[in-house]
Amino acid sequence: MREPHATMPSLDQLRQQLTAIGQEHVLAFWPTLNQAHKGALLAQLASIDLAQVPAWVSTYVLGKPAPSAAGAIEPAACYALTGPWDRAKYKAVGTHLIQRGKVAAFTVAGGQGTRLGSDAPKGCYPAGAVSNRPLFACLADWIIAAQRRYCPPEVTIPWYIMTSPINHEPTVRFFREHTFFGLREGDIMFFPQGVLPSFDLATGKLLLDQPHQLAVNPDGHGGSLKALASSGALADMHRRGVEQLSYTQIDNPLVRVIDPTFIGLHAAAPDSSGQMSSKMVPKAGPDEKVGVLCRVGGPHGPTTQVIEYSDMPAALSQARDGQGGLRFNAGSIAIHVISTKFIGTLAGPQGSGAARGSDAGGGGGAVGSAGFGLPLHRAEKKVPYVDLATGKRVEPDKANAVKLEMFVFDALPLCERSIVLETDRLEEFAPIKNASGADSPQTCRQIQTQRAARWLVTAGLGAAVPRDPAGEPACTLELPPTTALEPDDLRGRTVTIVPGGRVVL
Repeated sequence: MREPHATMPSLDQLRQQLTAIGQEHVLAFWPTLNQAHKGALLAQLASIDLAQVPAWVSTYVLGKPAPSAAGAIEPAACYALTGPWDRAKYKAVGTHLIQRGKVAAFTVAGGQGTRLGSDAPKGCYPAGAVSNRPLFACLADWIIAAQRRYCPPEVTIPWYIMTSPINHEPTVRFFREHTFFGLREGDIMFFPQGVLPSFDLATGKLLLDQPHQLAVNPDGHGGSLKALASSGALADMHRRGVEQLSYTQIDNPLVRVIDPTFIGLHAAAPDSSGQMSSKMVPKAGPDEKVGVLCRVGGPHGPTTQVIEYSDMPAALSQARDGQGGLRFNAGSIAIHVISTKFIGTLAGPQGSGAARGSDAGGGGGAVGSAGFGLPLHRAEKKVPYVDLATGKRVEPDKANAVKLEMFVFDALPLCERSIVLETDRLEEFAPIKNASGADSPQTCRQIQTQRAARWLVTAGLGAAVPRDPAGEPACTLELPPTTALEPDDLRGRTVTIVPGGRVVL
């Protein structure tokens, strides 16, 4: 997409550009449009880098890029959960950065709750196991608790929230209705992510959603890096002195929004360039549908990459190590720490050339990624469109279009050195993605309960937890970070839980 302050081309200029690339059909309804709709269509067309459209079409629509991992693939080294590294040392480093106002939270929250039966922004969905507090509130509680624990009174942890054009206004309104969940309004910045046009699957033609409007889709969580720069969020971070950004997605109420150990390891470990680091959990099995953090050979040497589960060779997915465990078990859970300097480098006029070069892969390299060095990924989807012959809107019953998007983890190969930290699935990975089954509200409640019960046991309060015959908690528990950031915070408390009880600790 073009930058928002670019000079607006005239209708004749846009018509000439569209004709040159074979996309002039998007002006088919021009004579019937009113002035407001004409202005809206011109502005939308001007926001698209039309010069890139032929490359997008040939590479991603009419062509299907090969999987990105073309070099030798090895398991990614990681800082193990119980490994011999100095956890206390790096926690102290991270704590010092937080105390000095060098850390901000960044949440990608552009989705809707459609798969959960809700038409509200995903962050509005009730997630507290007992309280039903929305996902936004669960993450806000982590920031509040971290500020209380680590920051002097004059220091706050700013929160940057990326929305989408669809849910931006409802998100801001939701925060206002809930008085920003106890945080200062001035410490929260909302901005929508960019969009990319959707293409007809068979012809590569741009689709119209309305006679005056192109069919577009959000540019993916990878678009967050560009949005941070173009929205002014990155400039705001520089003004505040923020150096590290704790990146999370909205669907996981247990995510440690601010984790001093992870932040310190990212910033100070000898094998980290301090540009971008990742957390992982061991995969539940070879068929679990999560990306895998690997080391992949490339022209500039091996780099850390996330290989999507659908692109991972079956033989590697099933491979076992000497102890019988999965050889490639580093499941990516979309938790990163990213330096603001690194984001600025990607946003700069040299794009990724100032980092590692363009060996990120992803099928077609950085085609159309607006200087950010991130590849585009294609997905075949059902996209409603306006029939050019009749002017009527069509709701397709099968995939008719290609949507393009970027993934934030494709920035990892652009780092000089990127590290991976193992974490415990039960401790901080309870996403709500599906209405039922795996990663559903039910499994999220179960994980929240199991984690709270574990913390009570660690704090010497295990006797308070009623158990069923199988030894599982016979209750539903919710443990907000404002109550405890770690198990030791529960020591000495009095806790009463009856069988079948529903308790917010």
